[in-house]
Amino acid sequence: MGSPDEKDLVERVADYSPGAMCELAVKNREGRLFLRKASMQYSSAHRMAQRTSQNQHAAPLAANLGLVRPPAIYLTTIVTGLVLHFAWPIPLVPSLAMPFGALIAVFAAALFIWSIRTLHAAGTPVPGNRPTTTIVKAGPYRFSRNPIYLAFSLFQTGLALGVNDAWLLVTLLPAIFVMSFVVIPREERYLEACFGDEYERYKASVRRWL
Repeated sequence: MGSPDEKDLVERVADYSPGAMCELAVKNREGRLFLRKASMQYSSAHRMAQRTSQNQHAAPLAANLGLVRPPAIYLTTIVTGLVLHFAWPIPLVPSLAMPFGALIAVFAAALFIWSIRTLHAAGTPVPGNRPTTTIVKAGPYRFSRNPIYLAFSLFQTGLALGVNDAWLLVTLLPAIFVMSFVVIPREERYLEACFGDEYERYKASVRRWL
């Protein structure tokens, strides 16, 4: 066992204190082996601290900080589909089936409102450019990990049936592609980094869409 001074210095080394290394070299000139061991402890701890700092620095502050935002994606595809509808209409279903489109759109709006209220009740922000505070597992999030995006997709589908034009379904496909392969995977990486095993268990028990 070393002296109290040596124990104090070792504790300071473990706390990544370079000053402790200098003080140890002055007070314990004859203990070369002890000094080498303390130096190795410091170097290892310092490297671990650097890696931790780098990982924290690399972690995103929110799920969607870029310009590719879900509302903008769906709004763009809806507007594009409507422009094509008025320019070159392509009938989609018989006229008698058009009211079902309105029902789907109403259901999508209800799902959207339910999802937003569930997030508010859980105390976590709705916009993806703000930090998520908790994994929400209640309400529609029991059946879908992305009920808001599901509502957007259903609304555009209902709109396509309601105006009886195939263009809105055609323009919906790239929106679903971007959401499935760009936006949602980015959000999932963020949630995995923030919540670890908790999100992994939720991800394994609830489907991405439905």
